[in-house]
This record gives sequence, structure tokens and C-alpha cells, in this order.
Amino acid sequence: MSKGILSSVMASCLFAVMYFYTSLLTPLDGEEIFGWRTLLTLPCLTLFMLVSKDWKRVGELLARVKRTPLLLLGMLGTSWLMGVQLWLFLWAPLHGRSLEVSMGYFLLPLAMVLTGRLVYGERLSRLQKVAVACAALGVGHELYQNGSFAWETLLVTIGYPIYFVLRKRCRTDHLGGLWCDMCLLLPWALYFVIQGPLAPADLQAHPGLYALIPILGAISASALIAYVLASRLLPFSLFGLLSYVEPVLLVGVALLLGETIGPDQWLTYLPIWAAVLVLVIEGFKHLLRQRRRSV
Repeated sequence: MSKGILSSVMASCLFAVMYFYTSLLTPLDGEEIFGWRTLLTLPCLTLFMLVSKDWKRVGELLARVKRTPLLLLGMLGTSWLMGVQLWLFLWAPLHGRSLEVSMGYFLLPLAMVLTGRLVYGERLSRLQKVAVACAALGVGHELYQNGSFAWETLLVTIGYPIYFVLRKRCRTDHLGGLWCDMCLLLPWALYFVIQGPLAPADLQAHPGLYALIPILGAISASALIAYVLASRLLPFSLFGLLSYVEPVLLVGVALLLGETIGPDQWLTYLPIWAAVLVLVIEGFKHLLRQRRRSV
């Protein structure tokens, strides 16, 4: 289990590093960084799947598409949803919107709990109800202050649950589905790289990009592989608990990049952080129950 915990924490740290890393890639914009990340990560993911013997999943999925061509529409949908999230993750630090995206990642576990209730009819535990109530206070304050949430926050909070539900409906919620999602993003990635602002003169002015761009691919691939390994080595509940490490680190990166939490924002953040803490407590209680049963 220690290897799984280490892999999960390493994945969160690498995602946070990548969040900060985009600020070093001047003059690349968010679209071009997204393009390079996709182009450099896909070969590494392919190699990992060949080594881990997950490549057969791709063949099985392609056979399903051949039998049911309509499945391709669903895969185009999941690919587009994932691409938007990958782009936003790289775009936000360049435009001073890191805190808004971080807030989305804090709200995401709660959005997933509500999705389970509304879409799959799952019952909410007592602590989950408390967490939802705490989050509702934060959401209510934000709506009272500004009339709405930032679009970046909403995109993460709403977009990911739709993505996961669609993948589950299409039965592509495995590494083969992830590989196909990224593969379908290749035309966009190539377009952004070719049409991007990076010119030969920029490379001469910023020679460090020759090393920084490949390192971006290495960070992205390492984070993805560590995340996949953690999901396989850890019990689901502990894996879910450790996923809260990432938004905490993202907030740290946002503050490091010069963003600040205004006095009028604390009544939004604190109840939502309290909701996350309640979910963490519930997760630990679930782990303790599992250990007692196993003993």
C-alpha cells in the first residue's frame, strides 16, 4: 500500500508542478502548450500500456466501434470533454485564473457525490449530507456576492462529472478509452502546435524551450502513469481521499504565481474547504471499517 500512497502523492505533486511549469514556457500560449502536452504524452502512454499489457483494451474498443459505429460519437464527446479540461488546466496559470480552477477541483468531489445521487440513485450518508450543506453555504455566498461562479470553476465542476458519466455509459472507462480519447485529440494538438505563436525567432530568443518543451511531456506522462499506478495499488476509498492533495497544491501554486484570496472570498472558500474536510473524515471512517472487517 505504501507504493500506492507514494504514487498518488507523486502524481498530485507532478500535476501541481505542471500547473506552475506553464509560466516558464513563454511565449507559448495555452493552446500550444496543450498541443505539445498531448503530442508528447500519447507515445509515453502507449509504451506504458504495452509494458503493462493494457494495449489489448484498445483492440477490444476498436472492435466494438466496428460493430457499433454510433459508439464513435460518444467517444468524440468524451475526447472533447477531456480536451477542454486539459486545455483549461494549462491555460489558467497563464491568465491569472488558477484560483478559479483550483476551486473547481475542490468542488469536484462534491459534484461527483451529487452526480451519484441524481444519476445513479446512490444514497447520501449523513456526513455527505453535511458536506453538501457546507458547500451550499460557500456556493450561496459566491452567488450572493457575484451572481454566479467563475466559468472556469463551473467548467471543472460540471464538465468532469459529465465526462465520467459518458465514459461509463459508453463503457470506455479504462486505459484503452483514455488512449482513444487522447488519440482523437491529435488533430487539434497538431493544429495548435502548427498555428501557434512559436516561431524560429522565438526559439532563438528563448533557447531554453528546446529543453523545456520535452520536459513538459516527461512531467505530464510521469504524472499520468503515477496516477494510474496509484489507482491500481490503493483501495478505492483511500485513492479518493488522496485525490484531495492535488487541489490543495494547486491553490499553493496559484498563490505562488501572485494570485490572492480577497477578503470577500473567504466566506466562499472556507465552507467549501470544510465540506472537503468532512468528506476526508468520512473516507477515514470508511477505511477503518474496512480494516476491522478484514481483521
